[in-house]
Amino acid sequence: MITSEENARLLRLATVWSVATAGVLIAVKLVVWLTTGSVALLASLLDSLMDAAASIVNLLAVRYALQPADEEHRFGHGKAESLAGLAQSAFIAGTAVLLLFEAVDRLLNPRPVAAVAQGIGVMIFATLATLVLIGVQRYVIRRTNSLAIRADSFHYAMDLFTNMAVILALGLAAWGVSWADPVFGLGLGVVIMFGAYGIGREAVDHLMDRELGEDAQQEIARIALDHEHVLAVHELRTRQAGQTRFIQMHLELDGSMTLARAHRIGDEVADRIRAVLPGADVLIHQDPGDDSMPETPGERITDPAGLE
Repeated sequence: MITSEENARLLRLATVWSVATAGVLIAVKLVVWLTTGSVALLASLLDSLMDAAASIVNLLAVRYALQPADEEHRFGHGKAESLAGLAQSAFIAGTAVLLLFEAVDRLLNPRPVAAVAQGIGVMIFATLATLVLIGVQRYVIRRTNSLAIRADSFHYAMDLFTNMAVILALGLAAWGVSWADPVFGLGLGVVIMFGAYGIGREAVDHLMDRELGEDAQQEIARIALDHEHVLAVHELRTRQAGQTRFIQMHLELDGSMTLARAHRIGDEVADRIRAVLPGADVLIHQDPGDDSMPETPGERITDPAGLE
């Protein structure tokens, strides 16, 4: 299993590489956009500016979130990633609005696209640079299972489709299809707006301590119930802050069992959960699962498939 030090090193590698790639793409796209005046290329430039801002915020948030828990933050600093995501979504939405206004203006006041070959060339370069970055991110994701890097990688994967759309728009403009450039700009603006919504919604879910997905809850319950001494599970609660999943549950055990034995079973169940969900913070309470506990609070789970 990967060590915490190696995990932190890989996360920092992915965030620094992301910022560096975005910086290079901004520079080359800015130069060529000033030459071509293409709205589609402007959309790609704004997208790269958005990527850079998101990557910088992500870099700072990941570094802060990796700090261990302290006396004032006993549950760690993981929600820094969610706060950063919320700020990113607002910035992304603002960028999309500016792009939509520019595209509408270009539709109403058409202007020819110049230096198409340079524009296509820079977009091919951007595509290759993005592919390299995604390769680095996928390696880090496989090693760390980082949700933050996975979201960033998904965003850059969407950029590949943006790049292809810009290349197509520039190609059509070169063939005299003047409306293609602003129309593609409008389309990309709408896509960026939806991306902002998705990022913001996920950030709010984490900040509001929304339960983990149904599949994750079923897997947690299944792991607990697979232990031969666990009779049932109740009061299963889950949430996520940054990379850390917080899991709480009550295990029903034989009421005649010694406290030491019940404690060992709780540790065994927690270890099995952490083996599937690395880094999870697991809190388990043991209850007697017989007449010595006449009323079971919360939803009693004996079959993970029954979770709703």
